[in-house]
Amino acid sequence: MNRCVEYGAAVLVLLLGWQIAAVLTGPMIVAPPAAVVSLLTRELQSLQFWGHLQASLWRVLAALILSFLSAVPLGLWLGSHPRADRWARPLIYLSYPVPKIVLLPLMLLTFGIGDTGKVAVIALILFFQLLITARDAAREVDRQAEYSLLSLGGSGLDMFRHVIWPACLPAVFTALRVATGTMMAVLFFVESIGTREGLGFYILDAWGRAATPQIFVGMVALGAVGMLFYELFDLGERWFCRWKHAGPGSGR
Repeated sequence: MNRCVEYGAAVLVLLLGWQIAAVLTGPMIVAPPAAVVSLLTRELQSLQFWGHLQASLWRVLAALILSFLSAVPLGLWLGSHPRADRWARPLIYLSYPVPKIVLLPLMLLTFGIGDTGKVAVIALILFFQLLITARDAAREVDRQAEYSLLSLGGSGLDMFRHVIWPACLPAVFTALRVATGTMMAVLFFVESIGTREGLGFYILDAWGRAATPQIFVGMVALGAVGMLFYELFDLGERWFCRWKHAGPGSGR
C-alpha cells in the first residue's frame, strides 16, 4: 500500500512538472498531459500502435535473454576461477570502454537491418554490463562458505547452486535494473534505422510530421516498457532473494 501511495505521489509531481513545462514552452514543443492522454487512449484502440509495441517488446526480450544466458554464466565462472579471470581481464578492460553503439553499422552489415541486427546490438551492450557485474560479484563470494561446502563433499555443481549463484543473484538483478535505461535508449536508436515497426520508429515518424502529441505518446509508451522491466526485475529479486529481505526490520 505504501508503494502505491509513493508511486501515486511521484506521478502527480511528474504531471505537475509536465503541465508547467507545457505552459511555459507552448504545445508545439511540450504537448500538454491532457492532449497526450487523450491521444494515447485512442492509440490503444489501434492495432497499428500495438504492432509497434509488440515489435519493441520482442526486440528487448530477445536481446535480454541472449545477453543474460551468455554473460551471467561466463561472468560467474570467471569470477570464481582466478586463473581464467587473469587471462580474460585484459580483453574485458580493453573492449568494455569502447562504445558498442559505434559497432552498429558492422552489426547491421553482418546480421542485416532486420530484427536480428537490432537484437544483436542491444544484446552486445547488455552483455558487458551483466558480465562485469556477475564477475565482480563472484569474486566477492565468501571463500569460507566455499571451503565449508567442499569439506562436506560438495561438487562443482553444488558450489554453483548453493553458494555462488545465491550470493551473486542480488547483484545480477541490480545490474538488470541499471541496464534497463541503457536497454531502452539503445532500442530507440536501433529502431530509427531500417524499420517501420517499433516505438522508436513511431516517435521519429511523429517528429518528421511535427506531431508533438504523438511524440509524447511514444515517449510515454517507451517509458512504460522500461518501467515494466524495472519492476519485473525488482519483483524477481524480492521473490528469488527472499532471504535477503527476511531479516528484522525489513519493510519490503
